[in-house]
Amino acid sequence: MDTGGRLVAGSHNRNEFVLINADENARIKSVKELSGQTCQICGDEIEITVDGELFVACNECAFPVCRPCYEYERREGNQACPQCKTRYKRIKGSPRVEGDEEEDDIDDLEHEFDYGNLDGLGPQQVAEAALSARLNTGHGSHSNMSGMTNRSELDSSPLSSNIPLLTYGEEDAEISSDRHALIVPPFMGHGNRVHPMPFPDPSTPLQPRPMVPQKDIAVYGYGSVAWKDRMEDWKKRQNEKLQVVKHEGGNDGGNFDDELDDPDLPMMDEGRQPLSRKLPIPSSKISPYRLIIILRLVILGLFFHYRILHPVDDAYGLWLTSVICEIWFAVSWILDQFPKWCPIKRETYLDRLSLRYEKEGKPSELAHVDIFVSTVDPLKEPPLITANTVLSILAVDYPIDKVACYVSDDGAAMLTFEALSETSEFARKWVPFCKKFNIEPRAPEWYFSQKIDYLKNKVHPSFVRERRAMKREYEEFKIRINALVATAQKVPEDGWTMQDGTPWPGNNVRDHPGMIQVFLGNSGVRDVEGNELPRLVYVSREKRPGFEHHKKAGAMNALIRVSAVLSNAPYLLNVDCDHYINNSKALREAMCFMMDPQSGKKVCYVQFPQRFDGIDRHDRYSNRNVVFFDINMKGLDGIQGPIYVGTGCVFRRQALYGYDAPVKKKAPGKTCNCWPKWFCLCCGSRKNKKAKQPKKEKRKKLKNKETSKQIHALENIEEGIEESNNEKSSDVSQMKLEKKFGQSPVFVAATLLENGGVPRDASPASLLREAIQVISCGYEDKTEWGKEVGWIYGSVTEDILTGFKMHCHGWRSVYCIPQRPAFKGSAPINLSDRLHQVLRWALGSVEIFFSRHCPIWYGYGGGLKWLERFSYINSVVYPWTSIPLVVYCTLPAICLLTGKFIVPEISNYASVIFMALFMSIAATGILEMQWGGVGIDDWWRNEQFWVIGGASSHLFALVQGLLKVLAGVSTNFTVTSKGADDGEFSELYLFKWTSLLIPPMTLLIINIVGVVVGISDAINNGYDSWGPLFGRLFFALWVILHLYPFLKGLLGKQDRMPTIILVWSILLASILTLMWVRINPFVNRDGPVLEVCGLNCD
Repeated sequence: MDTGGRLVAGSHNRNEFVLINADENARIKSVKELSGQTCQICGDEIEITVDGELFVACNECAFPVCRPCYEYERREGNQACPQCKTRYKRIKGSPRVEGDEEEDDIDDLEHEFDYGNLDGLGPQQVAEAALSARLNTGHGSHSNMSGMTNRSELDSSPLSSNIPLLTYGEEDAEISSDRHALIVPPFMGHGNRVHPMPFPDPSTPLQPRPMVPQKDIAVYGYGSVAWKDRMEDWKKRQNEKLQVVKHEGGNDGGNFDDELDDPDLPMMDEGRQPLSRKLPIPSSKISPYRLIIILRLVILGLFFHYRILHPVDDAYGLWLTSVICEIWFAVSWILDQFPKWCPIKRETYLDRLSLRYEKEGKPSELAHVDIFVSTVDPLKEPPLITANTVLSILAVDYPIDKVACYVSDDGAAMLTFEALSETSEFARKWVPFCKKFNIEPRAPEWYFSQKIDYLKNKVHPSFVRERRAMKREYEEFKIRINALVATAQKVPEDGWTMQDGTPWPGNNVRDHPGMIQVFLGNSGVRDVEGNELPRLVYVSREKRPGFEHHKKAGAMNALIRVSAVLSNAPYLLNVDCDHYINNSKALREAMCFMMDPQSGKKVCYVQFPQRFDGIDRHDRYSNRNVVFFDINMKGLDGIQGPIYVGTGCVFRRQALYGYDAPVKKKAPGKTCNCWPKWFCLCCGSRKNKKAKQPKKEKRKKLKNKETSKQIHALENIEEGIEESNNEKSSDVSQMKLEKKFGQSPVFVAATLLENGGVPRDASPASLLREAIQVISCGYEDKTEWGKEVGWIYGSVTEDILTGFKMHCHGWRSVYCIPQRPAFKGSAPINLSDRLHQVLRWALGSVEIFFSRHCPIWYGYGGGLKWLERFSYINSVVYPWTSIPLVVYCTLPAICLLTGKFIVPEISNYASVIFMALFMSIAATGILEMQWGGVGIDDWWRNEQFWVIGGASSHLFALVQGLLKVLAGVSTNFTVTSKGADDGEFSELYLFKWTSLLIPPMTLLIINIVGVVVGISDAINNGYDSWGPLFGRLFFALWVILHLYPFLKGLLGKQDRMPTIILVWSILLASILTLMWVRINPFVNRDGPVLEVCGLNCD
């Protein structure tokens, strides 16, 4: 092969072969010219060997290293070349080191062309064998010990005309022949082996493959002896690649497959690593937990076996009632327990996210995010709280031009509008202050109220001065907001008027037009330092009499459409007005999952846990809900993802549009002859049976994917396909999309853009006119909004339905728990408000239970996993548990008052079963607390409030739901404030009368009365009656302990019970007691049993 005076370089292990041009920069230099090179480790001059050649330590890349450094690296270092990481081989004259034994004392250069025994082969075959030995990369059964290819292999090897080289598929016909860098041999085998064939005619020129001329050869891992001229440029490009990886696919993770083929990118680049990872629970914690669950199932089986086979004859009614309740509790436990079978944790890498999508000196490639804030009544949801939430959003640590905040005012209150106007003005000062000093949290109310050292980690000399000035500015801002609130307390007779004298359009809350106001963003308003601010938009959808507006779910769907027209970010974050961003990097945390090119495409939303401020450390009513957020949600994250809880959630816009999750292409089926033919025929017949499904079933399966096909049809038309069939499909697809999304062509076009964005040539005025149209009250008529698109209607807990529909479409969700809580909010900490909050949640579950979206019968054949379905079934069935719970909590008092019990005389076998059951329950709770990181106080408060809420809110929600669904009667349980004490947690002691308090108080009183009666009866009857009493007392004390926080809440701070509660409870308990004495169903109806007296009275 004629190299034309050019250097041949390559790698046997990489199956690469390169010919470098012999120009002035890369020609082969003489030894004399090379003798001036210096060692890149110590700086000494590289010596000339005894053979008169330059000392080369690495034969792969010729990285300049002198002999002393080479020997030291082999003896004390990692024995590898600093540049290409290839292991140094022993060079003649150098001492041996550990690991050289495998070289069998053979010097590489001396025996480089030793191909073993070539006797018996002709000259042509010897040449072929030599070439095969140098190009062949196979090391297995295909080569013998000497690296020699057998004659049979040469004869049977298939031929090809290509060889995988360094161009990575990049060829350019415009490159001249004198700049060709690669020469392709005219022979090649399959796989990684290259099998030679007889050489062609020397007169026939070899077909070269060009290398991209602007790329340096060092980029491919190959250097030359003239490396010095190019090394600095190579290092510069490598440093740029280490800063960021090219992101060609837009804002949604891009086409990462193309990046993997880029030869400039180091494979171990930090920017190419996953943006997050799963952290499984250690087996030392999860394995005993699963074992206890299995044992508990076995014990439950033994328990029910004993209970059913040992009825109580003299209290058959009590026994049967208790067994039915216990069976229901067992089913409820199974639905709650098994979704926690595979809990996981997650960890994010924010540095890798920045490395991948934020290159220094270039625009950020992070995705755009639209943030939704919903509010209704400014008198119940103070404007100052909403303003703090908005300020924390505007100051979030995210590119300014990629954040848009939309505030939905569903009450059309002028107070909210004016407060938002004041907030936008204050944001011009607050946002630069937050970003300049990197403060946390970025809600001013909570930042200035922190009881911490605010000077910690602050080194800027002007921080104290500017902080004091900013605090004064915030105090003045609060005064202005409070003045607006005071003014709004009394509404003028003619309604509110704006500053220009125009009547406020929302004076009639039930009949007003849609309103949109852009406060910040593209209007030219900048902060005090001249920088841009995120977009802030006020939205109040149109409301007219006679239209169904669907409360919060309808307001959120209006925000989806408005944001799609104005900004159309591919991701959405929704927060309640009282949930501010506590961690300014929360959006980046979510993007680590959403924009991950490996797993982000199937993620529909990232749910953050809810954390709360202003709750006392005892948390007597379990407001923090730690067990749910730190145990149940982690368990769901290991299945298909957590459920959506209504706030603190980042969505993928395409998932809200009702599209199916992307499906991975399955590998083609493999065939083998290892099974009998009859077995394959059976399998084939089964496949044929599946293939011969009725057309109706096929239509049902294809129905969910119809929209995706429509989108592809529209995309083809936009690309310029003008065939008549495509034109017809375009019209049909457009009609179907309008039927699904509504009659707005701008919005319909926005739904097809997976990576978001709005037309650049569209004027703001035209977009605002379109936005007004999509929030009109009749826009959703005869569309799929609320059915398949957006937030789903049909329940006051629209969050559960929305997440459930997404999971049925095959999406998965992610649970993210940052080290610093992402969001914080306020919770109702007094008893009455807490019970009403739980009432609303339970009522929503009852509505879902009676709807067509009930997870018991909806969504089969989709992408919902079984354990995930168990969790959703439990979320809609739990209000029904209130009936057996109230009955079961009444049984102890009945047993104590009547002297009966729900179990017969306990044997040793029964005692062992009962003890094992209680121990398994305790062990399950302890292990859950261990892997979930939950304290015993939080766990016990959760158990207590489960009984309190089940006996009050869940029961009333069940009654209210049944009346609403079956009779069409809507009932409301109003809350009225009665008074409060002063103090830090004054709201904790605030008492509000509500009928929800009556059932648990009644249970508490009758159980206390039962304990008193039982103990008194035992005292009167003597020692023998104490034994049977212990079981009944334990049963009653279990109820009283669970209701203790309820009793403490009723007594209040001064240990005083409201008179109305005491009167109602005593009256109801007295009535029930008198009725029981009068009815007494456990006394024989035939009269008292008379026996003959054994004493002779005569």
